[in-house]
Amino acid sequence: MLSVFAPSAGSLKKLETVDLAALPEDAVWLDLKSPIPGEDKAVEKLVGIEIPTREDMQEIEISSRLYVENGARYMTATLMCGTDGANPRTAPVSFILTAHRLVTVRYDEPKPFMLIAAKLGRACPSGITGDTVLLDLLDAIIDRSADILERVGSDVDNVSNEIFEPSADRGHARKYSQILLTIGRKGDLTSKVRESLVSIGRVISFVTVETDQNGRWSKEQKAQFKTLQRDVQSLTDHASYLSNKITFVLDAMLGVVNLEQNNIIKLFSVMAVVLMPPTLIASIYGMNFKMMPELEWPHGYPLALIAMLMAAVLPYVFFKWKKWL
Repeated sequence: MLSVFAPSAGSLKKLETVDLAALPEDAVWLDLKSPIPGEDKAVEKLVGIEIPTREDMQEIEISSRLYVENGARYMTATLMCGTDGANPRTAPVSFILTAHRLVTVRYDEPKPFMLIAAKLGRACPSGITGDTVLLDLLDAIIDRSADILERVGSDVDNVSNEIFEPSADRGHARKYSQILLTIGRKGDLTSKVRESLVSIGRVISFVTVETDQNGRWSKEQKAQFKTLQRDVQSLTDHASYLSNKITFVLDAMLGVVNLEQNNIIKLFSVMAVVLMPPTLIASIYGMNFKMMPELEWPHGYPLALIAMLMAAVLPYVFFKWKKWL
């Protein structure tokens, strides 16, 4: 689906109908989402550039993601999608910067695209170009990554509190399983965000170096790019910190599980030791030998029960005195 945006009355409006035979001169942003067969070829004729295929966008080589062709800058970044749901994922998105237009190619729905379309649809600066839209998109993508990392950090803190704070729910296998699943999901999400930030950092470095050779960026835009680079670097460092913290929390959780298992094994061991002397007494007097004087005692049975009881209580008292229980 092709969406074309052009400035109108102080805002960036999405054109209701798009004529694939002629493109409005003032169109500054062409958003190509999951193009149907033939739609990408029509855009190529309109703009005079080659639209990368989905397979091209999934290439991991830097030379396949950041390059210049026929005067257009091709930049492919990995963006987060579906982070508000139960299945967060990454998707490649291509940014193609031409003379005064920005063409984006994507096969998913990153939230920053919707946010920027709504923001610029309310108001946009005069003389808006594809460069301005690209800056706004990069800024929104970085802000979105920061929000995700903040949420991950809060969730990891909550998990840490559940592990280290005294709780009456300790020892519940179901609770431990849920904590381990949460840690795994947060670790996976953090690694995806870090991957996205690294790709965005490369895009920013490429566009500032390659495009600014012709003096394309204004002083304010250069300052904004420097701010974006600092934000990306700080968020990347924060993502690394969260990864280390998640690893620590995971190790702590496994240690707690190991301690709980040891306590259970210790309890069974103590019970076996406590029951061993009574079992020995019962085994002795359960033998079917003819010459056993105790079998003729009038009070032999209650004495045997008392002996078994004392044989069980004394080891238990000893273990408590040694603080082994």
